[in-house]
Amino acid sequence: MKFLRILAKVLLGLILFLVLFVAVSIAPVDDTPYQKMPYYTQTKQRLTQLTLPPPAKTALKAGWGKVNITPAYTTPTGGYGERLGKHWRILSDSIFARAIVLDNGSTKVAVVGLDLVITPPTVTEALKKRLPEVGMTWENVYMGAIHSHNSIGGWAPKLVGQLIAGKYDEKIVTLITDGVLNAIRKAQGNMAPVQIGVGQADASDHIYNRISSSGPTGPLDGQIHLLTLKKNTGESALLCTFAGHPTLFDGNNGDYLSRDYPGSLVDRLEKKSASFALFLAGTVGSTGPQSRGKTDFQEIRNYAGDLALRIERTVPQIKTKPDSTLALLTLPLGLREPHPRVIGNWRVRPWLFYAIYGDYPSDLKALRIGQTVMLGTPCDFSGEFVADFKPLAAKKNINLMITSFDGGYIGYVTPDKYYDRQTYETRDMNWFGPYNGAYFEEMMMGLVEKLTE
Repeated sequence: MKFLRILAKVLLGLILFLVLFVAVSIAPVDDTPYQKMPYYTQTKQRLTQLTLPPPAKTALKAGWGKVNITPAYTTPTGGYGERLGKHWRILSDSIFARAIVLDNGSTKVAVVGLDLVITPPTVTEALKKRLPEVGMTWENVYMGAIHSHNSIGGWAPKLVGQLIAGKYDEKIVTLITDGVLNAIRKAQGNMAPVQIGVGQADASDHIYNRISSSGPTGPLDGQIHLLTLKKNTGESALLCTFAGHPTLFDGNNGDYLSRDYPGSLVDRLEKKSASFALFLAGTVGSTGPQSRGKTDFQEIRNYAGDLALRIERTVPQIKTKPDSTLALLTLPLGLREPHPRVIGNWRVRPWLFYAIYGDYPSDLKALRIGQTVMLGTPCDFSGEFVADFKPLAAKKNINLMITSFDGGYIGYVTPDKYYDRQTYETRDMNWFGPYNGAYFEEMMMGLVEKLTE
């Protein structure tokens, strides 16, 4: 009898603990319109206060460089899903940090691309401290990643980060940070006047909308966006963005360290189309690749090869001209409280989210190079938004390129009308609540307006 009384007390204690834990851990979704939230007012004020750099003092100069950051030892694989941080065993292809540095005498900017699944927030925080080593600050840098799901992991210390990228290893953060700084140094070592050209090639047949499994969806951005920089010597750099999700390696095929199709693509471009190529993942939120091939390696070769053919046909038609316009704006981004949903319309409270993910600042970036405006987002940003930007781009007579993974990471941002759909992109990976689609669009369009005043 005494044993039963003790057992009953223990069970009652457990029940009370669970009830208390649930009470302090979850809360209903806050669906207050974003325009009425303090974070909106604060970000809007920051946007208003941003100032453009002074006019160019010299012709635009550019240099470029890359650094191999492949670890000397096997690491966790950074790429979500079934990989779950398992170590890669086989080096399929090397991992790089790439940089293009631009300077017009009054403004200096580095465009950095990492052969990783995202730009790790831990690397961003390290760069903020160390960029003065190369004469820059975070406000001088536009970041992006190729989004390969079979690249280096080990760069995220919290529980969610370890599910994405495996066990944390501070040496990996240092390796990546050193690679970025050395790529910038290399680029600064070969600066020369350049002319600018832009082009596009349609590859809509190479992507599909993963959200379409849950109902009707809108069109994606199926364009390969190209920006070319050409020196008087004939050397050239090609900046390329595309919205195809680099997931041609199956989720259960985590044995290989690989750049997926973007790596194969830039290798070919550097042989046939440019002296140097840098790929940044575009509006990859909710896009899947339409692949062809019997094996992952065949799919990568075929996918990259077909994209390369379309680029190779486009590049000779690109006309370059001098243009010294250069400006980079960094907008610190306020956000709604974390809203990962767990059951129905109930979400995790902020303290628990930050405990298992971390609390990292996020920015929107806007870079103008000549008549091209690049918008960088801290997320998997949906290609369905691109259609909304086209009227503004036409009005301002600019070439618009939108990229993901600019240094922070807040999950997926997809159209608000899909918020209640039961899909991975709209529920599992929507971490900061409703209305982010409209909020991001308003702030990004505000940055375009600011850059083109």
